[in-house]
Amino acid sequence: METFADYILNEKDYIKKMEIVYYLQKRTGIFFDNSVILKTEIARLFMEDINLKVDKNLVITACLLCGCKKKKDATDLNTIKNYAKDGANYLSTLGFNKRFCKICEEVNRYSGSTPREPESDILELVDSFGGLVLDRPERKGFPIDEALVLTEYRNLKGLNNRFLEPFKEFVYMEEGVRV
Repeated sequence: METFADYILNEKDYIKKMEIVYYLQKRTGIFFDNSVILKTEIARLFMEDINLKVDKNLVITACLLCGCKKKKDATDLNTIKNYAKDGANYLSTLGFNKRFCKICEEVNRYSGSTPREPESDILELVDSFGGLVLDRPERKGFPIDEALVLTEYRNLKGLNNRFLEPFKEFVYMEEGVRV
Protein backbone atom coordinates (compact mmCIF):
# COMPACT_ATOMS: atom_id res chain seq x y z
CA MET A 1 0.00 0.00 0.00
CA GLU A 2 1.31 3.42 -0.97
CA THR A 3 1.96 5.86 1.87
CA PHE A 4 1.60 9.63 1.71
CA ALA A 5 5.40 9.79 1.61
CA ASP A 6 5.49 7.55 -1.48
CA TYR A 7 2.74 9.59 -3.11
CA ILE A 8 4.39 13.00 -2.72
CA LEU A 9 7.95 11.81 -3.37
CA ASN A 10 6.81 10.09 -6.57
CA GLU A 11 5.21 13.31 -7.80
CA LYS A 12 7.89 15.06 -9.87
CA ASP A 13 5.82 18.08 -10.97
CA TYR A 14 6.74 21.00 -8.69
CA ILE A 15 3.31 22.71 -8.80
CA LYS A 16 1.42 19.45 -8.22
CA LYS A 17 3.70 18.73 -5.26
CA MET A 18 2.74 22.11 -3.76
CA GLU A 19 -0.94 21.36 -4.36
CA ILE A 20 -0.58 18.08 -2.48
CA VAL A 21 0.84 19.91 0.54
CA TYR A 22 -1.86 22.58 0.25
CA TYR A 23 -4.57 19.91 0.46
CA LEU A 24 -2.76 18.14 3.30
CA GLN A 25 -2.79 21.47 5.15
CA LYS A 26 -6.53 21.82 4.56
CA ARG A 27 -7.18 18.33 5.94
CA THR A 28 -4.73 18.27 8.85
CA GLY A 29 -3.91 21.87 9.74
CA ILE A 30 -0.17 21.57 9.18
CA PHE A 31 1.74 24.81 8.70
CA PHE A 32 1.81 25.82 5.04
CA ASP A 33 1.74 29.43 3.88
CA ASN A 34 3.37 31.77 1.39
CA SER A 35 6.64 31.74 3.35
CA VAL A 36 6.95 28.00 2.68
CA ILE A 37 6.38 28.56 -1.03
CA LEU A 38 8.97 31.37 -1.16
CA LYS A 39 11.60 29.32 0.68
CA THR A 40 10.92 26.31 -1.54
CA GLU A 41 11.28 28.46 -4.65
CA ILE A 42 14.58 29.87 -3.36
CA ALA A 43 15.81 26.31 -2.79
CA ARG A 44 14.66 25.21 -6.25
CA LEU A 45 16.39 28.12 -7.99
CA PHE A 46 19.53 27.65 -5.89
CA MET A 47 19.82 23.96 -6.76
CA GLU A 48 19.03 24.63 -10.41
CA ASP A 49 21.41 27.58 -10.87
CA ILE A 50 24.34 26.18 -8.91
CA ASN A 51 23.77 22.55 -9.99
CA LEU A 52 24.24 21.02 -6.55
CA LYS A 53 24.85 17.30 -6.28
CA VAL A 54 21.80 16.53 -4.17
CA ASP A 55 18.44 14.86 -4.79
CA LYS A 56 16.46 17.93 -5.83
CA ASN A 57 13.09 16.18 -5.48
CA LEU A 58 13.95 15.21 -1.91
CA VAL A 59 15.01 18.76 -1.03
CA ILE A 60 11.90 20.33 -2.59
CA THR A 61 9.65 17.91 -0.70
CA ALA A 62 11.55 18.52 2.54
CA CYS A 63 11.27 22.30 2.04
CA LEU A 64 7.54 22.01 1.65
CA LEU A 65 7.12 19.84 4.75
CA CYS A 66 9.95 20.57 7.22
CA GLY A 67 7.97 23.28 9.01
CA CYS A 68 4.73 21.31 9.14
CA LYS A 69 4.47 21.65 12.95
CA LYS A 70 5.53 25.29 13.08
CA LYS A 71 3.12 27.65 14.84
CA LYS A 72 2.08 30.78 12.95
CA ASP A 73 2.91 33.33 15.63
CA ALA A 74 4.96 31.32 18.12
CA THR A 75 6.49 33.31 20.95
CA ASP A 76 7.26 30.44 23.32
CA LEU A 77 10.95 29.48 22.97
CA ASN A 78 10.24 25.76 23.55
CA THR A 79 7.70 25.75 20.72
CA ILE A 80 10.22 27.43 18.42
CA LYS A 81 12.98 25.02 19.43
CA ASN A 82 10.83 21.89 19.06
CA TYR A 83 8.78 22.47 15.91
CA ALA A 84 11.33 20.79 13.60
CA LYS A 85 11.67 17.71 15.85
CA ASP A 86 7.88 17.53 16.26
CA GLY A 87 7.49 17.86 12.50
CA ALA A 88 10.00 15.08 11.85
CA ASN A 89 8.10 12.81 14.22
CA TYR A 90 4.83 13.65 12.45
CA LEU A 91 6.35 13.04 9.02
CA SER A 92 7.48 9.57 10.12
CA THR A 93 3.80 8.72 10.74
CA LEU A 94 3.12 9.61 7.09
CA GLY A 95 5.62 7.00 5.91
CA PHE A 96 8.76 9.10 5.43
CA ASN A 97 12.01 7.26 6.15
CA LYS A 98 14.45 8.15 8.93
CA ARG A 99 16.81 10.03 6.63
CA PHE A 100 14.06 12.27 5.25
CA CYS A 101 12.82 13.00 8.78
CA LYS A 102 16.39 13.75 9.90
CA ILE A 103 16.81 16.20 7.02
CA CYS A 104 13.63 18.00 8.07
CA GLU A 105 14.61 17.99 11.74
CA GLU A 106 17.95 19.59 10.86
CA VAL A 107 16.33 22.67 9.25
CA ASN A 108 17.62 24.36 12.40
CA ARG A 109 20.29 23.33 14.89
CA TYR A 110 18.11 22.97 17.98
CA SER A 111 17.99 19.17 17.99
CA GLY A 112 21.80 18.91 17.97
CA SER A 113 21.62 16.14 15.38
CA THR A 114 25.04 15.22 13.95
CA PRO A 115 26.43 14.53 11.49
CA ARG A 116 24.19 16.80 9.44
CA GLU A 117 22.78 15.73 6.10
CA PRO A 118 23.87 17.86 3.11
CA GLU A 119 20.23 18.56 2.22
CA SER A 120 19.69 19.96 5.72
CA ASP A 121 22.23 22.67 5.04
CA ILE A 122 20.18 23.81 2.05
CA LEU A 123 17.02 23.90 4.18
CA GLU A 124 18.87 25.85 6.87
CA LEU A 125 20.07 28.48 4.38
CA VAL A 126 16.74 29.04 2.67
CA ASP A 127 14.87 29.04 6.00
CA SER A 128 17.18 31.68 7.45
CA PHE A 129 17.47 33.84 4.35
CA GLY A 130 13.81 33.51 3.35
CA GLY A 131 12.68 34.35 6.86
CA LEU A 132 14.77 37.51 6.84
CA VAL A 133 13.54 38.88 3.51
CA LEU A 134 9.88 38.41 4.41
CA ASP A 135 7.84 40.97 6.32
CA ARG A 136 6.73 39.85 9.77
CA PRO A 137 4.19 41.40 12.10
CA GLU A 138 6.99 42.87 14.24
CA ARG A 139 9.27 44.10 11.42
CA LYS A 140 9.67 44.77 7.73
CA GLY A 141 11.66 42.29 5.66
CA PHE A 142 15.34 43.03 5.22
CA PRO A 143 16.82 44.02 1.86
CA ILE A 144 18.52 41.09 0.09
CA ASP A 145 22.08 42.20 0.88
CA GLU A 146 21.31 42.71 4.58
CA ALA A 147 19.49 39.37 4.78
CA LEU A 148 22.54 37.63 3.34
CA VAL A 149 24.88 39.34 5.83
CA LEU A 150 22.57 38.47 8.75
CA THR A 151 22.31 34.87 7.57
CA GLU A 152 26.08 34.51 7.45
CA TYR A 153 27.21 36.59 10.43
CA ARG A 154 24.33 36.21 12.87
CA ASN A 155 22.18 33.16 12.14
CA LEU A 156 25.03 30.90 11.01
CA LYS A 157 27.83 32.54 13.00
CA GLY A 158 30.32 29.87 14.08
CA LEU A 159 28.40 27.11 12.26
CA ASN A 160 29.63 25.05 9.34
CA ASN A 161 27.13 25.13 6.49
CA ARG A 162 28.70 23.43 3.48
CA PHE A 163 26.59 25.41 0.99
CA LEU A 164 27.02 28.93 2.41
CA GLU A 165 29.58 30.07 -0.18
CA PRO A 166 27.66 28.66 -3.17
CA PHE A 167 24.48 30.21 -1.74
CA LYS A 168 26.15 33.62 -1.52
CA GLU A 169 27.30 33.22 -5.15
CA PHE A 170 23.73 32.31 -6.12
CA VAL A 171 22.26 35.39 -4.41
CA TYR A 172 24.87 37.68 -5.96
CA MET A 173 24.22 36.13 -9.37
CA GLU A 174 20.44 36.54 -9.00
CA GLU A 175 20.84 40.12 -7.84
CA GLY A 176 23.33 40.94 -10.63
CA VAL A 177 26.08 41.81 -8.17
CA ARG A 178 29.68 41.11 -9.11
CA VAL A 179 31.68 39.40 -6.39
